[in-house]
Amino acid sequence: MEEAQAGNLDAMRPILERYAPPLYGTVILPRLGDAVSAEDVLRDTLATAVEKIKRFTWQGKSIYPWLRQIAINKVYDVHRQSKRSRRLADAMVHEVATESDPDSHADAQLMADQERRSHRARIDETLGELQERYRTAIELRLIQELPREECAKRLGVTIGTFDVLLFRAVRAFRKHFGEDGAS
Repeated sequence: MEEAQAGNLDAMRPILERYAPPLYGTVILPRLGDAVSAEDVLRDTLATAVEKIKRFTWQGKSIYPWLRQIAINKVYDVHRQSKRSRRLADAMVHEVATESDPDSHADAQLMADQERRSHRARIDETLGELQERYRTAIELRLIQELPREECAKRLGVTIGTFDVLLFRAVRAFRKHFGEDGAS
């Protein structure tokens, strides 16, 4: 650690290689549910750690909590960006709708509503195919958007166990959802 803070970034390699898998599997992926985004966040997390290693203060513990906090902050950034993008898209749709023919807007709105209902029905059907614990984990965390601590409490498990459960639930959901879409 001292070597890395002194500027020898090669000294960071074994540290990052050791902690990258648990960061990805228990911190990032369960919070994002998307492997591509999770890989991007992991890459950003590790880059930030290398960039800010001189700011790390050794407190007699592992570096993992520091890396975990960086990862969580990066995940929050992704969620904030996603919400901003959705708001922008909604505003653009509204802007276009107010400038265009009201009848065409009504048709577009009807088609969008039908598509949403169709997607929702497919999601509900896929959730119904999952085992109850998986379905409950997804509903609590991703649909109701409850904090991880509350989800773990309701399921009677630790936060770490909940993270693993949610990861597996999302993976099972994707598998079932993808199989349905392929047929």
